[in-house]
Amino acid sequence: MKSFNRLMKSVFSFALIFCIFLSPVSQLNVSAANPEWVPVRVAAESIGAKVDWNQANQLITINRGNLKVIIPVGEEQALINDKEINLEFSAMMKDHKTYISLNDFNAIFSVNASWDQAQQTVGFAATDWAGLSSLFVYQLFSGNVVNLPEMMNEVLKPSLPEQALAIIGQQYSAVYGKPLMQQSLTTEYNGVHTNVVMVYETNVLPLKITLRFDANQLIDDLYMEQVAIADTYQKPAYDIGNYSEIDVVIGEGTFAVPGTLTIPEGEGPFPAVVLVHGSGPHDRDSTIGAVKIFKDISAGLAAQNIATLRYEKVTKEHNVKVASLPQFTLNNESVDDAILAVKLLKGRSEIDDANVYIVGHSQGGYVVPKIFENDKDNDIAGAILLSAPSGNLADVLKEQQVDALDRLKKLGYSSEIIASQEQTAAFINQTVDLINDPTYSTEKLPESFPIPPAYWWYEQRDYLPGQMAKLQTKRMLIIQGENDWQVSMNQFNGWKEALKDRTNISYISYPNINHVLTEYEELSIGSEYYLPSNVNGELISDMAKWIKQ
Repeated sequence: MKSFNRLMKSVFSFALIFCIFLSPVSQLNVSAANPEWVPVRVAAESIGAKVDWNQANQLITINRGNLKVIIPVGEEQALINDKEINLEFSAMMKDHKTYISLNDFNAIFSVNASWDQAQQTVGFAATDWAGLSSLFVYQLFSGNVVNLPEMMNEVLKPSLPEQALAIIGQQYSAVYGKPLMQQSLTTEYNGVHTNVVMVYETNVLPLKITLRFDANQLIDDLYMEQVAIADTYQKPAYDIGNYSEIDVVIGEGTFAVPGTLTIPEGEGPFPAVVLVHGSGPHDRDSTIGAVKIFKDISAGLAAQNIATLRYEKVTKEHNVKVASLPQFTLNNESVDDAILAVKLLKGRSEIDDANVYIVGHSQGGYVVPKIFENDKDNDIAGAILLSAPSGNLADVLKEQQVDALDRLKKLGYSSEIIASQEQTAAFINQTVDLINDPTYSTEKLPESFPIPPAYWWYEQRDYLPGQMAKLQTKRMLIIQGENDWQVSMNQFNGWKEALKDRTNISYISYPNINHVLTEYEELSIGSEYYLPSNVNGELISDMAKWIKQ
């Protein structure tokens, strides 16, 4: 039970997932002279549609994305987006439920569903990823999870037993809202998975759900995130389009991740950088709000004839499987894939083997000394650290809360918001005190830890990147925004103090740059991350100059 509780907390820490309920329907007699009838509500909701019933007019209204269907009971015609169509059989009522023929259902929604009379559920072929994905989400949020493990591969099944699926669905519905209608569905192959990406309307905020299928058409992982705003990313002026992008795969096997190699036009070989993400699940662009940090850096460096390699973080591509690992480490999260990415670059003719660098943002810079330590073949020429903590990460959490509270007060926020931030700060301080408690260690973890996974925190409790880097020799450029509340100038000065005896370290700070490396003249508190903006062009130019030295 302890391991199960740990899994529940870990899944909620890295991402969340969901569940559903299928209403039983009374048996109908189906003969050769009659169609195969399906209950409208169950069948339609199984594919992500929203069903409304007008008792007075005996009308069924079904909405799914841009599709609106109106079916009058007993009539031979229906309306699809206000256009009249003929039905093979009129919809009917039985036992206070409405039914439609399976053929009409498939034709209206352009699906190829079957109907399981015994289970009272629709079914889809093994290669119908769209149908299977919609059905999975419906059953997950309805609580009818008994058949869901059959849709998963053997790697994922241990991470999501029936009990876990049921609890996750219930808890997520309560906190974030239950999917009401599928707004869109797209299918894409990224070199590792076939991803079915669905956006659902909920009673809170739009929800994006991604199911990841393996080569055997079984679900290998899933990821879910709220869609707070529309995609407002804007192309930066320094993106001159002088590059090509190549799909690659970092690593192999269970935890391989897809990536993008950006190669400038012209003759190489080119200097190259591997981009390493900050904390939490990140896509290859390191999307935070309306800012795509790594996408901008890739375009900006390409304009300076420098190649880049960026990739999906393992905690996003393999979210659930990672969350179930009892001893998930900082190396597993960030270091291992960075080393594999360097190896991939070193094997390509377009790349200058002697000039491969690491560029780490936030936690990605924090782990640079560990990446250097694991560079056994001395493949890495140096690193650029962008807004990277120099000290203990748990202590950085405390520092963040103090800085955030101070900024909110200076900006004149209400007493309610100030009080809420004070509560958050108290919670973080208690958590950090628990991390620093010598009673606990990786061998003896607390029974209940508020920010899972606990092992991850205790594994790096004594890791001080500035002190480790003091004993290393590779050149580094350390960049810091002075308007960054997540990683403060104290951390920047910590690097300077720790590395004061080293001669191949360079430092640059920018007055108005925030944590996502964009310029913001007001005090940053993070809300500006959702405004269309780009990584500062001067910062990228300074990176390029340093790499080319």
